[in-house]
Amino acid sequence: MSKIQNVYNIQIELDGAVISATLDDNPTVRDFIARLPLTVELKDYAPTEKVGFLPHKLSTQNAPPGSTPVVGDISYYAPWGNLAIFYKDFAYSQQLVRLGRISSGIEHLNFSGEKHATISLIHSN
Repeated sequence: MSKIQNVYNIQIELDGAVISATLDDNPTVRDFIARLPLTVELKDYAPTEKVGFLPHKLSTQNAPPGSTPVVGDISYYAPWGNLAIFYKDFAYSQQLVRLGRISSGIEHLNFSGEKHATISLIHSN
């Protein structure tokens, strides 16, 4: 019998605009969820992703060695301790842990400069 996976729904609020996402069920995600709600500064990085540095590094226990992000992926880059939200596909990256995917509102990542992003847990089962 297999273990039932939890589903975590979050929202990311940027100046009143809302991005919705569903996160995977793994040790890194559970560590991230335990720290919500939190606010980070999101800014552009390598015209591919928005990044925000977390106040504490997350667990990477049992994490794969890396991942290949696609548009809409929310990931954690372990060496820098930052959240990465991809609005363009990118190459395989070592120590990039996929947390989940944006389900709606990705268009709100089309901004320049920095914005406060408040990340909250909406639902889990």
